[in-house]
Amino acid sequence: MSMIQLHSVSKVYPPDYAGVKDVTFQVEAGEFLFLCGPSGAGKTTLLRLLFRSEQASEGQILVDGRNVTRLKGAGLAAYRRKLGLVFQDFKLIPHMTALENVSLAADVVGVPWRQSRRRGFRLLSELGLKDKYGVLPPALSGGEQQRVAIARALVNEPEIVLADEPTGNLDPERAAESLRLFARINEEGTTVLIATHDPRLLRSFDGRVLLMHQGRLLRREDLEPAASAT
Repeated sequence: MSMIQLHSVSKVYPPDYAGVKDVTFQVEAGEFLFLCGPSGAGKTTLLRLLFRSEQASEGQILVDGRNVTRLKGAGLAAYRRKLGLVFQDFKLIPHMTALENVSLAADVVGVPWRQSRRRGFRLLSELGLKDKYGVLPPALSGGEQQRVAIARALVNEPEIVLADEPTGNLDPERAAESLRLFARINEEGTTVLIATHDPRLLRSFDGRVLLMHQGRLLRREDLEPAASAT
């Protein structure tokens, strides 16, 4: 069974703006997938629907066979613990250091303190932030904050990573470092979905590409497995 399946998913905002229109596709467990398209194409909305910070207006979203559009309370919280999120606006806690921001994500799901700090140190080091452990987010550059957000998304070794423009503020060298980290966790079995309009990512990694435009998916030939499942 596919890890993620979307069947005729739409999201309509009042009064009648469709952020996502009749989207159907599937993602296999352990796959690396790029969602591409210009600003306003629906990429961010689609990730929000998968995370369930937005509720679909129509259609089904199945993850491991469970319809996440119906999850509530403890079931929704348990589902989200399987996900690693990289937001466009980072969502770092300003009064906590870079290491504390990363480690907190592990602390809240019960990872022992020493282990969560060890994971945080390792990830920040791999992302070129070895000398920024104790720095507060307001004192970090936009690119440094973005790398802290990436480390936080990966600290719990999630089953699925959803990343919204994860290299948008990074120079080519740092973007390549970040992509290598995503590739490594993908090789370890994590399913990765990256929303991007950055052509550097598409040139440097051989992931499947789905194109979005005005809320719809293009290149329907890329979706043949999904079409056969509906």
